[in-house]
Amino acid sequence: MTKILKPIGFWLLVAFVILFSIFPFYYAIISSLRTGQGLFDPSIWPSSVEFANYAGVFRDVIKVWGADLPSFLWSILYSLMVAVSVVLISLFLGVTAAYALGRVQFAGRGLLLMTILAVSMFPQVAVLSGMFELVRIFGLYNQAPGLIVANLILTLPFTVWVLTTFMKELPKELEEAAFVDGASPWIVVWKVFMPLMWPAMATTGLLAFIAAWNEFLFALTFTLSTDMRTVPVAIALISGASAHELPWGNIMAASVIVTVPLVVLVLVFQRKIISGLTAGGVKG
Repeated sequence: MTKILKPIGFWLLVAFVILFSIFPFYYAIISSLRTGQGLFDPSIWPSSVEFANYAGVFRDVIKVWGADLPSFLWSILYSLMVAVSVVLISLFLGVTAAYALGRVQFAGRGLLLMTILAVSMFPQVAVLSGMFELVRIFGLYNQAPGLIVANLILTLPFTVWVLTTFMKELPKELEEAAFVDGASPWIVVWKVFMPLMWPAMATTGLLAFIAAWNEFLFALTFTLSTDMRTVPVAIALISGASAHELPWGNIMAASVIVTVPLVVLVLVFQRKIISGLTAGGVKG
């Protein structure tokens, strides 16, 4: 009897976790397909399907580089540019720092690693005022570089820590053989170690992209004009066509639009994510 109940209980628990995780996104989808009083319908299956909310999201137009673009579309493109820049910088600095921290022996290396990890433990609001002063002093307020630098605080500590852990597990013989052949440390990093680090880089890069894509507090604080707003801020500032129109349908539609690409990325790279997170966890 116990042998039967254990798998049943396990699969019931799995079903509950899946339902608990997916249902909010599913409800956002069906809410985005409702309009008017249908938004207050508590049923979990839409009685009708309408795409007016999706059209409403792209209603407002903004002039960018002399061309008229839907403001929400520009926010998506702008967020993509910021997030990709954050990922590239995080991976470049993360790989070089991981080599120094994982392969080079020097005094205070452990303390430096713990300091890097401790930086990621501070909540955003704790560093918000200091980051605002830095952004203002360097003249980066309401500019993309200001957002990129601010987002590096969120992504760089995790990237350095994961890549350093992975770098420590790479065989020393590869490095020693490269040095015997006359390779410099730079060549060792980019020609020898880089091909072996793709699982860890795919993991940290994707997580850095998600963090930069979803970041709200810095984007709200360090931007002012409409053309500098990232997707989370643009969604938060969505309003109805009139003062009496509720924007919930448009907000749900916008949320679905910006969430689907992340879901697709995770599904495509799920094996890379798992192998990257578990790399270095077991020594042979």
